[in-house]
Amino acid sequence: MAEQKTVATTGNSVVAEAFRQCAPDVVAAYPITPQTTIVEEFAKIVAQGRVHTEYVTVESEHSAMSACIGAAAAGARVMTATASQGLALMWEELYIASGMRLPIIMANTNRALSAPINIHCDHSDVMGARDSGWIILFAETAQEVYDNTIMAVPIGEDPEVLLPVMTCLDGFITTHSIDRVQLMDDDSVTAFVGDYEPQNALLDTDNPVSHGNFAGLGGPYFEFKKTQRLAIDCSKGVIERVGEAFSKLSGRPFGLIETDMMDDAEVAIVVLGSTAGNVRYVAKQMRAEGVKAGLVKIRCFRPFPVEEMVSALSDMKAVGVLDRADSFGAEGGPVFLETRSALYDLESRVPVVNYIYGLGGSDVRLDLIRTVYTDLSDIAAGSASLHGMQYLGAR
Repeated sequence: MAEQKTVATTGNSVVAEAFRQCAPDVVAAYPITPQTTIVEEFAKIVAQGRVHTEYVTVESEHSAMSACIGAAAAGARVMTATASQGLALMWEELYIASGMRLPIIMANTNRALSAPINIHCDHSDVMGARDSGWIILFAETAQEVYDNTIMAVPIGEDPEVLLPVMTCLDGFITTHSIDRVQLMDDDSVTAFVGDYEPQNALLDTDNPVSHGNFAGLGGPYFEFKKTQRLAIDCSKGVIERVGEAFSKLSGRPFGLIETDMMDDAEVAIVVLGSTAGNVRYVAKQMRAEGVKAGLVKIRCFRPFPVEEMVSALSDMKAVGVLDRADSFGAEGGPVFLETRSALYDLESRVPVVNYIYGLGGSDVRLDLIRTVYTDLSDIAAGSASLHGMQYLGAR
């Protein structure tokens, strides 16, 4: 196992530290709340000579991702960070990064999208990019932020994958709150991520390639998209393999999903990110009151862990899915739609209720979580029937 030291720090600070330990060749980024301190701290690390990275100051997030794409296509290990409107401004470039099979690592500090203007947490930014071909990991704590950032490098750079990876941390809740984190020693991280050996570098003149070609009518565009699908499907096994290796190195478990109190659970809540802590706390309270409550936390949202979700939830009498983003005009939020789809082919239909919560940083009070478990218990007992979407805590 790696040597580790325990520190009190924030999610943003550990992203900067993980970047330093992974030693990217290029970081191109633009500051945006609540991501700003990531690039501030990393720029300071570069200025101090603690890492040999070319830090590119750009005029917008669109330019940031454009520079990252150019550097990655040239054969560099590349990292960046953004949030909210910044991620939205990168929209065009997200598809180019994944379509060109460039393993760029990006930290996204989840923040609501305008309008109205809001700088606080929800998941509407990343959910808008969920089908852009990026692998997407979520963190509950600053520790998971650190771990996900390091694991993202060998995942994205694996020759069977070669896809960009987005690691998500909840704005202000995880980004700015002081948390207890165990940091590994530099040599262990260096050995774990390894040296980057680009497969199709533009600057490899002995093996000339081209990037960003035109593939119009009758061209290979369709086949390119099929290979992207095959790559992200393949990434699931790679993520599991990297997670297992990281667990042996760090002593911390990793799974595509993580479950709590699910061995004998009858009702369960599915959740992403920092809210898992609130749900876990309330589930323990409900257990003490005789309710067989459980929790399923999704660490890897893309590729979606269908088999793992089916295994965890197939015996439930009722499931509540918490979405910190709406999917306007659809039958529910993004996580609900994925979860219900995963359970669709079960012989016995599991009741699944969607709760939209916490938009724009609205408080996720413990009594709201208790309301969900109470609803699910009533459904399990046959004394209530809820369908569709519920807005949790909205006036």
